[in-house]
Amino acid sequence: MKRTLYVTTLAVLLLGSHATPARLYAQAAPPPAKKASAIQVLMITSDEIKLPAEFQISLYENLIQQLEKQGGFQHVYREGDRNADAADLVVLHSTVRGFKKGSEMTRNVTTVSGKTSIDVHCQFTNKDGKTVLERDLNGKVQFFGGNLRATLDFAKKAAKLAHDNFAANPVS
Repeated sequence: MKRTLYVTTLAVLLLGSHATPARLYAQAAPPPAKKASAIQVLMITSDEIKLPAEFQISLYENLIQQLEKQGGFQHVYREGDRNADAADLVVLHSTVRGFKKGSEMTRNVTTVSGKTSIDVHCQFTNKDGKTVLERDLNGKVQFFGGNLRATLDFAKKAAKLAHDNFAANPVS
């Protein structure tokens, strides 16, 4: 009788301990991101990092271009656009957190060093300013190409992230 009680108690404890984390995880998981017909891209900030002007402009322009190219949004708005008033608007805030300017000549000669890298924190908010998704993305050019190609690499990754999580009309 004691053995049966011991086994039953042990089974309840083990099952209870396995069920509880799963239940907690299900509660802690963020709700799935909603779909949006429009996205507004704010200027990319670089408060902590000294980023050359050509990189900051290239980051922003490549991001706009890749979002439009990726498709799925009826409108891609720039910062300050007064027409950005869709009810399901998603706003993309980007902050540069790291930057390493490599050497194009070193990359072209050795192909193993001279990498350019940009780390950007992306925060997607709804129209009311509530965060719906945050990610850290990296743009880099490692082998051949100009340093500004790192901005294109970042823009492609950010556009894919936005498309996969928010695009109302996904185009494959």
